[in-house]
Amino acid sequence: MTADVDAAPAGLPALLARWNATLLTARSGHGDPGHPDPEPYGRNLLARWAEPHRRYHTVDHLRAVLDRIDELTDQGGEGGELELVRLAAWFHDAVYRPDRSENEERSATLAEKALTEAGLTAHEVAEVARLVRLTVTHDPAEGDINGELLCDADLAILATDEDTYGGYVCAVREEYAFVPDEAFRQGRAAVLRQLLALPRLFRTPYGAAAWETRARRNLEGELAGLEA
Repeated sequence: MTADVDAAPAGLPALLARWNATLLTARSGHGDPGHPDPEPYGRNLLARWAEPHRRYHTVDHLRAVLDRIDELTDQGGEGGELELVRLAAWFHDAVYRPDRSENEERSATLAEKALTEAGLTAHEVAEVARLVRLTVTHDPAEGDINGELLCDADLAILATDEDTYGGYVCAVREEYAFVPDEAFRQGRAAVLRQLLALPRLFRTPYGAAAWETRARRNLEGELAGLEA
């Protein structure tokens, strides 16, 4: 798994342990003792998530998405391929440059290369990459259980309390500090309108019941501020 960085930041043993457990579980039925150690892959990913130019798409966001996947699963989520969803969470913003538009595609390509090398099957690799690419639109097809789970977990920040949501908005603006104010307002407003135009922001039963109303209220409030 070649990268510009090769060592995880210090102080993240619990998160690295979650990665190790996820990858080991995902390939547990393969019966091949020659698979590589999962830890170097996890360290590489954590180093990517800790890049200094990130303000929102950080290790904290990764941890939050993993926690929301667990929450959705605990609240009645069933079916799907849970470990593949978790792996997709690890990769979904692994490549992130706010001045580029192909981050999801590059992240999916990274997943394809790394997970093939790490011992997953062709189906498993393809599914993780598909899920990463799905985060471009956050609009999974009806019945796409894996996609619903990942997209709901990734969008859960939208349904947080006022202070947390405000911190998220500020962090996103900091990531795009190179963009002039008016251009940022226009671009951000377009993103908010795209989200609000979705029939449902959250597709899982729990996400729809617990998060939809607050998320739309937060989005509408931010959009009103941008349009004022």
